[in-house]
Amino acid sequence: MCRLFTRAELVGMNTVVLQALLGQVGRELVQTAPESRQRRTALASLENIRAELRRRAFRPRP
Repeated sequence: MCRLFTRAELVGMNTVVLQALLGQVGRELVQTAPESRQRRTALASLENIRAELRRRAFRPRP
């Protein structure tokens, strides 16, 4: 069962971990039933992970 990964939690993870998590949650998503709570949770987590990865991709480098 997938748990919700929040934006605040994802900020503390490195990019390699985020990419692995993206794959893991994506695999869990395909095993969920349509309209289920687990599916909504997985979709929300995927959205949060992708948003954090995008934020890092566009962040100016020092």
